[in-house]
Amino acid sequence: MTNAGEHDHATEYPAESGASRFFTGLRRGLRRKCPNCGHGLAFSGYLKIRETCDCCDHKLGEYRCDDAPPYFTIFIVGHIVVPGALAVEQSGSPSLELQLGIWIPVTLFLTLALLPFIKGGVLGVQWAMGIRG
Repeated sequence: MTNAGEHDHATEYPAESGASRFFTGLRRGLRRKCPNCGHGLAFSGYLKIRETCDCCDHKLGEYRCDDAPPYFTIFIVGHIVVPGALAVEQSGSPSLELQLGIWIPVTLFLTLALLPFIKGGVLGVQWAMGIRG
């Protein structure tokens, strides 16, 4: 018997299939939660995935999402920064120093802010599709 707020480690989660499982994994991953139960934390640090979930004992360390998150992050940040830089250039032709002073920090901030969430999303999708190792 578990107390309120505690999770039973032997809990079986209902099997989902198809798009429902995909979006469940993606949603939980984007929140940086365990894709299996949605309660435990998937990360033990900024980008370090836990070996196992504290709530359901799911083996998160078996998922390898090393290369995809940086590519997706670059894709998203590029689609934000490049149109922004072009719009600023078209509107007033500021100096190169001003442009660099704006867009380098914006690019850095967006990249560092989005990367852990995108990595969580990739983890969730791998869980949904059963991709391990």
